[in-house]
Formats: sequence, structure tokens, C-alpha cells
Amino acid sequence: MVPITTLSVFFGVSVILALAPGPDILFVLAQSMAYGKRDGLLVVLGLCTGLIVHTTLVACGVAAIVAASPKLLFAIKAMGALYLLWLAVGAWRSAGREHEGRSVQLAPGPLYLRGVVMNVTNPKVLIFFLALLPRYVSEANGVVWTQVVQLGITFQLATLLVFGVIALLAGGIGERFLGNPKARCVLGRVAAVVFILLASSLLIHR
Repeated sequence: MVPITTLSVFFGVSVILALAPGPDILFVLAQSMAYGKRDGLLVVLGLCTGLIVHTTLVACGVAAIVAASPKLLFAIKAMGALYLLWLAVGAWRSAGREHEGRSVQLAPGPLYLRGVVMNVTNPKVLIFFLALLPRYVSEANGVVWTQVVQLGITFQLATLLVFGVIALLAGGIGERFLGNPKARCVLGRVAAVVFILLASSLLIHR
């Protein structure tokens, strides 16, 4: 078991890291501003679910194998970039329908899935976990994989807290404009541009 003092320090570090600008936080901002608080929170839940996958891969030792394979990493990045581009096309088309006065409301399931896929197909998160979690693990504290799981859950809670607040704040601002079809159109197209930039960043970053 990870000592409570270590978990407390790790939680503080996780909050600071969650606040740092990055693809996930931009994704949450874009979704919340374009579609509102509910949609933003669903995406946040999906992102946090994706963290469970990364934690499991690190705990099982699979993350190290993936990190050591440039071809596999590129394949994951390519899938993530293609998914973001697909979201960009969808957001742009939805913005066009908003401009025509036809309101677009996404279902909860696909929104949640967006967050999951966005996180799982971002290999930078996996490598980040592989570098971060072992620093707070000690063989003196018991079984290593259970400590990794504890740390992963702690990071997930910190992310849920930070991203949840961001989704509520950004969604609250966005909802002020959602009654205006032209404003919804602009927000939707801004979200599309953000998705394209995230896809480019995912492919370019080494």
C-alpha cells in the first residue's frame, strides 16, 4: 500500500499537472464551450475512464513494451489523429446545421466515448504515466502493481476534479450563447479547428 503521506503529495502533483495546458484540457474546453456543461462533463468522465486503461497497462508492464516500439506508438498516434480529424469534420458539419437554425444535440453515449477514445489513443499519456507513477512506488510498501493502481486512481480523481470544474465553467460560458444559432455555429467551428490542431500536434510531437 502507498503511504497516505505519499498519496497526498502525489494528489497535489496530479492537480498541478492536470491544470497544465495540454491536449485533454483543450479538448474539454472545446467540447464544453461548444455544447454546454453536460456534454463537457460526459467528455471528462470518458477521459478519466481512459486513464484506467493507461494505469492497467503500466501495472501489467505492457506500457514499457509499447513505449519501446516506435512503430506501435506511431500507429496509436495515427489512430488518435484520424479520430480527431473525424470529430473536426463532424463539428464543422454540425456548425453548418446550427447556422441553418437546426439545433444539434449529441447523445450521452457518443460524448462519453469521445473522451475514452481521445485519452486511450494518446500515447503521450501512456508514456507520461510510465515515467511518473514508478517514481512514487517502493518495493518496501508491498506489491508494486497494487501501488501503481492506487496512484492511477489518485491521478484519476485529481483529473476528474480539475477537468470537472473546467467543464462547468467553460460550459456555463458557452451556454450563454447556445440560444443564438450564429453563436453556436461559431463555437462549433472553433471546436473543429481545435480538433484539427490537436490532431496535428499528436502527429508532429515526438
